[in-house]
Formats: sequence, C-alpha cells, structure tokens
Amino acid sequence: MTTPAVESPRSPHRPDQDGTPRRRRRTGRWILLSMAVLVAAGAGTVYWLYSGLNGNIKGVDIENAIGDDRPEKLPTSGQNILILGSDSRAGDNAALNTGKVAGARSDTALMMHIPEGRTEAVAISIPRDTLVTRPECTKSDGTTVASAKRVMFNSIYGQVGPACVVKTVEQMSGIRMDHYMEIDFAGFQGLVEAIGGVTVTVDQDIHDKSSGLDLTAGTHRLDGTRALQFVRTRHGIGDGSDLGRISLQQQFMLALLGEIKKQDLLGSPTKTYKISDKLTAALTTDSDLASLTKLAEFGRSLNGVDPSSMETIMLPVTYDKIDPNRVVAAEPQATELWKALRNDSTIPESAKKSPATGG
Repeated sequence: MTTPAVESPRSPHRPDQDGTPRRRRRTGRWILLSMAVLVAAGAGTVYWLYSGLNGNIKGVDIENAIGDDRPEKLPTSGQNILILGSDSRAGDNAALNTGKVAGARSDTALMMHIPEGRTEAVAISIPRDTLVTRPECTKSDGTTVASAKRVMFNSIYGQVGPACVVKTVEQMSGIRMDHYMEIDFAGFQGLVEAIGGVTVTVDQDIHDKSSGLDLTAGTHRLDGTRALQFVRTRHGIGDGSDLGRISLQQQFMLALLGEIKKQDLLGSPTKTYKISDKLTAALTTDSDLASLTKLAEFGRSLNGVDPSSMETIMLPVTYDKIDPNRVVAAEPQATELWKALRNDSTIPESAKKSPATGG
C-alpha cells in the first residue's frame, strides 16, 4: 500500500541551537495520532480547565489484568503503543451509521513502534479479519476466558476486553506494549470537526452503501462524518475486504497529522482546548497514562519525532485456506517484521510485502 507523503512547508523560523527548526520541534509533539500532545497542549493554566479535561480520560489497568505472562522488555525495543479505534454501537456512536452489530469491536488496530532515540516511528496495521490464537485472558470481572485458536482479531475486544487485545498482540509479536490508547468513533468524528476537516485525494470513485461514503476521484475536504465513513469504508474499494480499508486508514492518518501541523494549533489556545475536550472525552488509556500530567510527559518525550518520517506498514497476511474471507499472518514475512521491531533494526523490504493485498 502506498500512501501520499504529507508535504511539510519549509519553516521560516530560525533554528534552535541544535539546528532543529523551532516549528519542527513544536509540531513533532503531534505524533502518535496526535493523541498525547493534543491533550498536553490543552492542559491550560487554570485548574477548572485542567480538572475538566483530566476527568474525561478513562484508564484501564493493563498491567494488573495481564499479570506476568508477558514478553520481556528488551533494551532494544524502544517504545511500543497499541492504538485501537473502538466501534461500540452504544451512546453517541449509535447515530454514526456504524452498523447493527451488538457490542463493541476494535475496528482499527495500530501498533506504533518508536525506536530508541525517538526521532522516527513506524505504525503496523493489524487487519481486523486476521485469524489469531487468543491467549487465556482475565476479564474485568475476574473470570478467566480460555485460549482459543482461529479467533478473528477484532472480536477479542468485545469478547474479553482491551487487556486481552494487548496480550494477544504481545504474544503475536513477542513485543511488550508500553502503553495502550483507545478512541471511539464518536470521539474521532468530533476531533475532525474540531480542526475543521481533513483533505484527502483518491484516485478512483468510492461508493460504499455500508459506510455511506460517496466520493468521486479527486481531492476532497472531509468533515467529521465523511472522515468516519472514509476510514470505515471497505466495500467501495479493492476486493471489499478489510485490506483495502487499511490503505485508506493509513492515508487518512498521514493527512490528519499534516493538517494538525499546518494549522499550528499550539498558537491557538481556544482551538487547542476545543480539540482536547473532544479527544479526552473519547479517550481511554492504560492506567499509567490516564492523566493530563502523564500524557504531557509522554508527549514531551516524543518531541523529536517528525511526522514526515513515519512509515505505515500492514502486517503481512495471506488469505486463509479454509475461509477465503479471512486472513492469517503470512510467513516468513510476519516473523521477520516482528523480529526487526524487537531488535530495533531495519525492517527488510521482504517483510513489508503482503501476499493478500485486497486488490
């Protein structure tokens, strides 16, 4: 999948002493799907603003739920964050044309890897239709759910909960997740509305009755509703599988980061607060990040990461031999990909190629 690079205008601002342009140093904070630092920037200087935003954030005790059955944290592993887009049909999401399926699913899954030094990032998309082995997990009520084979990846969230999704990814990859973030559909829509929309370019007409998206080939400014339709579209592109949707999600992620960078949101406290309020209301994190202070600290630690250096890769998959409507991890590509991330080494080109493309 090839997504158009987001062009960064040459900064007119003089560089800092280390030679890094000031605008880049500021906007580097908006990495990680803009989550951490959008919250940090909106923290404000008065207590009632801080208290309101801080109270929006929900936390999940991933460490306690998973226990000790986790990969070792390696010195070479950098920072690894699992980011989920939740498609719960409840509450505000019920009005978003997300379908009639009961419960919630992890409609979008990104494993963000930030190497040591934190000057670049890579995002691994895990197709939601991937068949995986779900490990034994503990639900939030304390009950144990037995391990199961050939489970569709996006069903794990609704069946067992977010901690089990983290545990599944850890066992798939052999990589310990440092953090977890989740945003639901309603929050995603509100975020795009708050920044005034996002511009994307498509090279073919897209007509998807399921998502409601109706676009002609060319450049479009998407509002919150159409942005949501865009990242959820699957039947209007490629072979109608989840793989085509992933290419749109990756394209939109880069466009969103570029939009935030272009708007210089740190120079607009009112807009920053509006965005932060929308985002934190729909944000769930691991308990270690579930406060504005912790998110701000984490955001500052990503200061050197440049959006233009981010690489997006789909987990290499192949069509399942039993059910062609599902996919499984392709070997040896998947093993090579996870190994490179664990070792903080260069990802081989062969590990970026997926036999199943959704075309």
